[in-house]
Amino acid sequence: MNTIKLYLHSMAILIKSQMQYPVSFLLQTIAQLIMEGGEFLAVLLIVDRFDILGRWMPGDLYFFFGMMSVSFYLTECFGRGVTGNFPMLVRTGQLDTMLLRPRGVLTQVLCSAIDPRRITCIAVGVLALILGSRMSMIQWTVWKVLAFAEALLMSMLLILGLFLIEAVFCIYSVKSVELVNALTYGGRSACQYPVDIYPRPLRAMFTMLAPFAMTLHVPAAWILGKPLYGWPTWTVFVCLLSGLVVFGVVYVLFGHALRHYRSTGS
Repeated sequence: MNTIKLYLHSMAILIKSQMQYPVSFLLQTIAQLIMEGGEFLAVLLIVDRFDILGRWMPGDLYFFFGMMSVSFYLTECFGRGVTGNFPMLVRTGQLDTMLLRPRGVLTQVLCSAIDPRRITCIAVGVLALILGSRMSMIQWTVWKVLAFAEALLMSMLLILGLFLIEAVFCIYSVKSVELVNALTYGGRSACQYPVDIYPRPLRAMFTMLAPFAMTLHVPAAWILGKPLYGWPTWTVFVCLLSGLVVFGVVYVLFGHALRHYRSTGS
């Protein structure tokens, strides 16, 4: 509980500091809105050009887009310390000071940054979810709400775990490894659409290596009444745990990398 209290206190301070420059914050937030709005526009253009994509109707595509956008940008908003700041901490030697403090390194990294500009991207995702839910006429039940909430949480853990992979590489190489972006930002762009529309190699990649299909597409398809791969209902809640598994494995690797960390000497 004390860690959560510390995190919330850090977030309040960081938000207050960013609000000291309201014009700059507003302009950057609008820029984020234009960026994410452009991606949503791409989905609208696809829907306008094709009445159906595979077995997925327009409302289904909006729903998939919304789930990915909300989960990804929530992670970027509150996990900015990992997604953007960690390479700088290593290069400048600031990571050294974190190792001397009584709190865990990951806790300190998460408390070091926040990106409230992402709120507009999250808003676009919520709009897509509402539009997709209405167009697909989803009949919400307690189980579907539970699956939806768990999908968002597990997807956030998965995304944070994938960003931690870059942190692990960064500890050894000092610089960030752009190849990891193929799993993170590349995964976000690709998995805004149902995974079963892609060739088998890509389906395997996003099912086993970066399992967005497990944490997002399987529950989303079930909520839409179109189970992915024809799997039974109980697999929906089991597949979601893959996000927790990925995060747990990478967290162990992250701890191992920290034990072998060598200061940059800055």
